Amino acid sequence: MSMRLSLAILLTASGLLAAPATAGVIGLNTPADSITATRIVALPAGERRAWATYYAKSQVQESDDRAALAAELKPGQPAPPKPEGAHGGQGNGMPLDRDAAWYGSDAARHVADVIVSFQTPAGGWSKNQNRAGALRLPGQPYASDNNSRRLTEDDFDAASDPDWGYVGTLDNGATTTELRFLGKVAARTPDAAGKPYRQAIERGVRYLLNAQMPNGGWPQVWPLQGGYHDAVTFNDNAVSQAAALLTEVSGGGGDFAFLPAKVRADAGRAAARARACILAAQIRVGGRLTGWGQQVDPFTLEPVAGRNYEPPALASGESADLLLYLMSLPKPTPAEVVAVHAGVAWLKGAALRDKAWVGGKGDPQGRRLVDRAGASPIWARYYGVADQRPVFGERDKTLRDDANELSLERRNGYAWFSTEPQKAIDAYAGWTKTHPAP
Repeated sequence: MSMRLSLAILLTASGLLAAPATAGVIGLNTPADSITATRIVALPAGERRAWATYYAKSQVQESDDRAALAAELKPGQPAPPKPEGAHGGQGNGMPLDRDAAWYGSDAARHVADVIVSFQTPAGGWSKNQNRAGALRLPGQPYASDNNSRRLTEDDFDAASDPDWGYVGTLDNGATTTELRFLGKVAARTPDAAGKPYRQAIERGVRYLLNAQMPNGGWPQVWPLQGGYHDAVTFNDNAVSQAAALLTEVSGGGGDFAFLPAKVRADAGRAAARARACILAAQIRVGGRLTGWGQQVDPFTLEPVAGRNYEPPALASGESADLLLYLMSLPKPTPAEVVAVHAGVAWLKGAALRDKAWVGGKGDPQGRRLVDRAGASPIWARYYGVADQRPVFGERDKTLRDDANELSLERRNGYAWFSTEPQKAIDAYAGWTKTHPAP
């Protein structure tokens, strides 16, 4: 990533990039590369077969998914409209914190039935839907309309097929949340009544196994959708949540105890590969381990861009999430212990002190960064790898070094700063007592 950003800065300084003449502009964001046959052929010989198999499996699965949906309709019969999406604070209808008895209720079983009805042929689920709503109708799309309403020309988030997006994803907690909810309901629905839920769980676990990349990571969307969706995705805890669920499956207890021994064994191996990917993707700067990117290239494991305004950079929130996951492991390896100590040290050094992110949509000035003596530490969402300084992005793909120079829409419409990394630092205070630095 540092090479990408450094090149953008160099080209801007040379006048070769048409960046706006604003002091805070430091370069232009560049799109993440998709997984393609051309890129796979260029890999070292020892890596090509596994990636070629993975890529072909994705293509076949997408074709099968589309065919299965089309087969639900009679010739000439129009498809029902896409299901209504659930965004923001609307909720997904799948609470995981109710008392155990509730998951045996009619209300919980209705949610479970809806979940089963929306499971894709591949075994996953889409995102941003209220599972407490209606059952999926024959021929009804599996996914809501997740297309951005603010697409610009050559937008990184533009779908290659607007009618087929996020058909199977780990974004926003999708798939892993459905599996955990089904597990709770299945555990309280014995015998034949619970069979559909148990079958859906096994298919969902196999979806995670099939979607896992040869390097141990997971893309945001599978079957593959192209662009940054093909990157190893740490955003929204995609990798760590998948690994944690498979670790639980491999233990053979709890809500997933019914799964076959082979599935449990496969899950354990997949979780181990995921942890190896996490360690391999931790960014080194000057020979020292730091944090992680929001998403990283599947072949190089270097940070890549997400949406137009999401640069290839160190990401404080994703780094904190991964550190919390590694600290949750009951028996971390020596390498995992080293990764945690280094990652927390980076987070501590990246904290912004005596600063506050104030304002809001009701404020004419919008959100802005101000000096405030004694304020609790906050973290920028992104930090450049080369210089370790906060970096911000606009919808026009320009990268900037000052959040206050962003447009009002971008300052108000994105979480450029947060206090979330403090949770990892607080957890570390107790963890390090039993896992001292080597």
